[in-house]
Amino acid sequence: MTNEKAYSVTVIGAGSWGTALAILLAQDNKPVVLWGHNKNHLTGIATQRCNQKYLPDITLPDSLSINTDLEQAVNASNVILISVPSHAFRDTLKKIAPFLKPQHSIAWASKGLEPETHKLLHTIVIEELGVERECAAVSGPTFAGEVAKGLPTAITVASSHDDFAASFATRLHSKTFRAYTTHDVIGVEVGGAVKNALAIAAGIADGLGFGANTRAALITRGLAEMSRLGLTLGAEPETFMGLAGLGDLVLTCTDDQSRNRRFGKLLAAGKTPEHAFTEIGQVVEGAQTAMVLHGLAEKLSIDMPICEQVYRVIYEQHDPHEAVSELFNRKQKPE
Repeated sequence: MTNEKAYSVTVIGAGSWGTALAILLAQDNKPVVLWGHNKNHLTGIATQRCNQKYLPDITLPDSLSINTDLEQAVNASNVILISVPSHAFRDTLKKIAPFLKPQHSIAWASKGLEPETHKLLHTIVIEELGVERECAAVSGPTFAGEVAKGLPTAITVASSHDDFAASFATRLHSKTFRAYTTHDVIGVEVGGAVKNALAIAAGIADGLGFGANTRAALITRGLAEMSRLGLTLGAEPETFMGLAGLGDLVLTCTDDQSRNRRFGKLLAAGKTPEHAFTEIGQVVEGAQTAMVLHGLAEKLSIDMPICEQVYRVIYEQHDPHEAVSELFNRKQKPE
């Protein structure tokens, strides 16, 4: 293996987040390869040296190369970073699996659960690539545009492989980007998934004009739902007070850069989910997550009332005003 290959990272997924991570990783002339499923889109990025569709006016670093051939892209690096929607995660692993060598390590910045199985993403990695593969989940309060612009950001790298977690956190590190490490993969993944559904709830509440008090209550009680699910699945409670829990939740619930929050505001304005999806124009991960959480909460007998109301508004045409009213009219109980 060459030193360049050992230091290079291949990013799979040329959406806003994958491109932003590729830009970050390519700072200081570090080698990065970007691959996406749409060859025409990739060709445009390579020609314009900019992802005009998702990150307009941000020029790609010279050390970031675009490759439309998946096998070549995988073989260019020893670290593969996956940034695709959660519903495409398993299929992406299946596509890269034939090209992986023993020295390849896998990281993912995807957030969500598998729709059909309700499984966390690390479980899918084990099923598709084996238990021995070095792997890590990357999550935290991050908007792609701000990362691509080099604005100060902090995230969490979660892995049971200490050496890989430390080396990848170092690889991500820059003057404006800080990466922490943790062993709690489950907690980091639960936080990254649930916050998207809760951000839709925050968008609905703000879209209805319910104010800062409502938003603060929703974030706080949403954090309780997130923690409840995480602890049931085996997470560590401290994780939900960190970047991948509270940090990411506050970010997505309070800023309109969040597609999930904007989606909720459109629902509050009377738009159908279909019209809201069209207007957003990108994947709204929280909508699918709400459906998965509905099934998972029923299966595990976990009380997740906010996420349940989000599910009802999206999939059962429940009126947003009624959803909020039902949350506040629930039986009183100790906090």
